[in-house]
Amino acid sequence: MDLQREFHMTGGVGKTSYARNSSFQKKAYDQAKDIILKTLQQLYKETRPKSLGIADLGCSSGPNTLSTIRDIIKAVIVAHHPFPGSFYGRLFPENTIHFIYASFSLHWLSKIPPGLYDDQGKSINKGCINICSSSPEAVSKAYYSQFKEDFSMFLRSRSKEVVAAGRMVLIILGREGPEHVGRGNSFLWELLARAIADLVSQGEIEEEKLDSYELHFYAPSAAEIEGEVNKEGSFELEKLDMLEVDMEWGNEDGISYGKAVAKTIRAVQESMLASHFGEEILDKLFDTYGRIIDEEIAKEDIKHITFFVVLRRKL
Repeated sequence: MDLQREFHMTGGVGKTSYARNSSFQKKAYDQAKDIILKTLQQLYKETRPKSLGIADLGCSSGPNTLSTIRDIIKAVIVAHHPFPGSFYGRLFPENTIHFIYASFSLHWLSKIPPGLYDDQGKSINKGCINICSSSPEAVSKAYYSQFKEDFSMFLRSRSKEVVAAGRMVLIILGREGPEHVGRGNSFLWELLARAIADLVSQGEIEEEKLDSYELHFYAPSAAEIEGEVNKEGSFELEKLDMLEVDMEWGNEDGISYGKAVAKTIRAVQESMLASHFGEEILDKLFDTYGRIIDEEIAKEDIKHITFFVVLRRKL
């Protein structure tokens, strides 16, 4: 019998497949995972290779190999960039990445724009938590300035890591035109500020807490994205499409559109809000928020503008 040809794990995803019957092997890996990853990280720290070659011998088929490779990649990233923080700066060795996918991340800024504070460290954006209809012009300028700084850093960092002709695909929440205020993505934050203000009026939150809370969110326009890509110069803009995503929230769980949106926003912002305002107000806050969204959506739609961007590393 030709063992090299005949001996292999059962492929596919059927009842007798290796993919569905290899939990024992997965448990063994899980027990040894810490040692495997620490060994790999130690190797990386000692050698600091330009690129790291890794082979999985006898990897067979199924999810075990994919989860192992995922763990290995994460371990190398941690070893290369050991402190938690921004993805805007350098992450990978030079000329090692062929494809980067960044989905719903680049509208989150690396920090609160410094320009939002006066000489005494007080916010100039009182009553708002992002760009809103009552924000002074300096607020939108501060957010735009921070976006330009962050996005250009992101492009510079990735230009070192992505090989020539490599691609980046980005999905970014944005806005339709030059005006910062409207019924787009930022409007949802204005409504959240309104919900917080409602609790302030009831004496459940101090007004100073609202005035001192700012979101690190910016919804760029297509022109702003294109402008920064052209200015940095390392990537060619292959595609920049605007998608008006239809948010079919609500009804499935017997809840309203507003309540469903509020649940989604809570999943994104809960840790920040709990840290600043306290966990005890969150249920009431998001109940109020859902009601306000329902009231607004009954008047006019809220547009969830999303940009789909494809960048090609220049040769």
